[in-house]
Amino acid sequence: MEERRKKFNPRSEKRGDRDLKPKIDKQDEALNDGMDKLEGRNPVLEALKAGRSINKIMIARGDREGSIKQLIALAREKGIIVSEVERSFLDNISSTHAHQGVIAFVSVKEYVDVDDILKIAEEKGEPPYLLILDEIADPHNLGSMLRTADAVGVHGVVIPKRRAIGLTASVAKASAGAVEYVPVARVTNIAQTIEYLKKKNVWVVGTDASGEKAFFESDLKGPIAVVIGSEGEGMGKLVKESCDFVVNIPMKGQISSLNASVAGAIVMYEVLRQRGR
Repeated sequence: MEERRKKFNPRSEKRGDRDLKPKIDKQDEALNDGMDKLEGRNPVLEALKAGRSINKIMIARGDREGSIKQLIALAREKGIIVSEVERSFLDNISSTHAHQGVIAFVSVKEYVDVDDILKIAEEKGEPPYLLILDEIADPHNLGSMLRTADAVGVHGVVIPKRRAIGLTASVAKASAGAVEYVPVARVTNIAQTIEYLKKKNVWVVGTDASGEKAFFESDLKGPIAVVIGSEGEGMGKLVKESCDFVVNIPMKGQISSLNASVAGAIVMYEVLRQRGR
């Protein structure tokens, strides 16, 4: 096993990923589609104090007085994304029309920790099988992959907090109910999470056209995590470098790539086949 890791991806001493701490930043507002909302300073502040799973918080631009400061500080402490937007935008999406310059988007299901996923595999007496999604933005892609993950026995899915869709109502619908059965961990840094999994003796395989071998020619048995990149850009550079090895999906036609959920399904089922179903 160690020989395989050295062959495909010698560890780089210089590889390090900066800690992406939450900050005020513009985000793609389309990613909030279908999420449940909490509106108003006190409801959002109390949700933060109670440890509610929050995908993202939006505040009105320039509004930093009073409890807003406390709210932002607490969100930073908990690693929750805070975005500054125009007040008119909050007015447009508000359901209560009393948002007080603050709207939080909450997930339809609580997230878990990566260790929780590893524990599930241990309790089942099975080698860990994880799916890592690098900046998947389309709710239908995420929902579809959750559905396939449930079908093939994936113990849990890992998604990033930034530049990616979370567990929204649209994702739940696209998953055909699988969101209720597949644990999802939402992490600050995918590359650092990959390094953590490798320390836990989980092999991490990326999927990219640059892969040395086709996925069906590679050893995908044992503890494994499959990484699927974003719809447009694929895996990020640091994520790709962090993988133990990278496999490709052969393409014979004129189109150079597959839909992310299709690519994910193909590789996930190959892992299931090699694990002996």
